[in-house]
Amino acid sequence: MALLKILHYPDLRLRTQARPVEDFGPDLQKIIDDMYETMYDSHGAGLAATQVNIHLRLAVMDVQGSGRQQICMINPEIEAMEGTQIDQHGCLSVPNVPGDHLKRAAKVRLRALDRFGKPLELEAEGTLAICIQHEVDHLNGKLYIDHLSSLKRERLFKKAEKYTRRSHE
Repeated sequence: MALLKILHYPDLRLRTQARPVEDFGPDLQKIIDDMYETMYDSHGAGLAATQVNIHLRLAVMDVQGSGRQQICMINPEIEAMEGTQIDQHGCLSVPNVPGDHLKRAAKVRLRALDRFGKPLELEAEGTLAICIQHEVDHLNGKLYIDHLSSLKRERLFKKAEKYTRRSHE
């Protein structure tokens, strides 16, 4: 396994619309393993292939961070969303920017394929529902900051600049 380089905002490759996965062979299995390793090494709860400059509709998640609740979703489609929740967001592709509260669906129903191409249907709520929505956004070329007002986005980046200045003093 190998650590992959995570793209950081404002890299335009993060805006790429991922294409569907068609080949579930050994190359894909290695990518998935490398993505899990990269996600855990970076202390993330999820990682979309787009974030590591692989433009396939593939994301890995483990909201517990334990390695026991790994979810790999390939060619995901969110079929239904219900309710509303507001939660703190952060992103491995937007480092040193403190997360902000963002409104998301409280429950989602997902249809995807697993790492071996077998159908995966999942109903999720809470943190997992948020993570699914976040990673699907990445596969569609969107970042969580795109959901914020320009004023909130500007405040976040000012906080990040202060953090960066302090850490270099």
